[in-house]
Amino acid sequence: MQGWIIYKESKVNLKPERYEINCLLEEAEQQGIDLKVIEPSQVDLIVTREDRKSIYVDGEPVSLPDFVLPRMGAGTTYFALAVIRHLERLGVPCINSSLSIETVKDKLYTHQILAERNLPVPKTMLAKFPLNVDLIEKQIGFPIVVKTLSGSQGKGVFLSENRNHFDDLMQLVETTNPNFNIILQEFVKTSFGRDLRVFVIGGRVVGCMERNAADDGFKANFSSGGETRAFEATPEIEWLATEATRILGLDIAGVDLLFDDNHFKICEVNSSPGFEGLQAACDVNIPKETFHYLKTRFGLFPERTVKID
Repeated sequence: MQGWIIYKESKVNLKPERYEINCLLEEAEQQGIDLKVIEPSQVDLIVTREDRKSIYVDGEPVSLPDFVLPRMGAGTTYFALAVIRHLERLGVPCINSSLSIETVKDKLYTHQILAERNLPVPKTMLAKFPLNVDLIEKQIGFPIVVKTLSGSQGKGVFLSENRNHFDDLMQLVETTNPNFNIILQEFVKTSFGRDLRVFVIGGRVVGCMERNAADDGFKANFSSGGETRAFEATPEIEWLATEATRILGLDIAGVDLLFDDNHFKICEVNSSPGFEGLQAACDVNIPKETFHYLKTRFGLFPERTVKID
């Protein structure tokens, strides 16, 4: 059984901190899966009627893999999406699909879809220049969360505590690039410095952890130094996470939930979630769960030789 990981760096260039990729490679080896890391820039694709011969890696035609795991998340480029789409058209299962990756890469579009389906999300607004700060204050208020339209690991997320601070930040953005797309989001006070990361594989919650920011900070991301601990996945948490992934068409996802008093709001949904902190907190093997799901859903089991006496 052969598989590809679509990642921004090839195996020869992987750095030691690429925890998730290394874990997937190690587990694949234990399960007898030939798993390769492919960088999009290694791939050439040709649109032709002879599609089965239309994928080249490092300039050479290659056999199609049994499955593909895109692991670029919010950093997925147009070229990477084109590669994933091409593989999908050739019948290769891609977990997640190009459509779902492209959808959740856009945070505003994600919230539009979830709100349409009546799921709880923070009130969100697309910023445009010149800003109508009075309208923003009336509709969302301060403090206010400012986010880039695409991003992960807490990058591109800022908290403006008051109107003056917000004005200063927006003046900087407008001066630098007035066409830069950002969203403005309701600040959920009861979730300051903490949130939940729920990991979903194949419509099933396999782990749930609470993340707490270091040094009383605003961002609770593990990659930013936040602390983690296992958290009980209540029926409400399970439903929100699995329903969000179902609606967005994701097979594997990290759903971030904000504490909203005694309930929760969906903050973000990630198509290529990290799992270093989750594995430590919840004692779960994410690569093993991933390959089990792939084998079960797509029947990707090694052929067995039947001995006939």
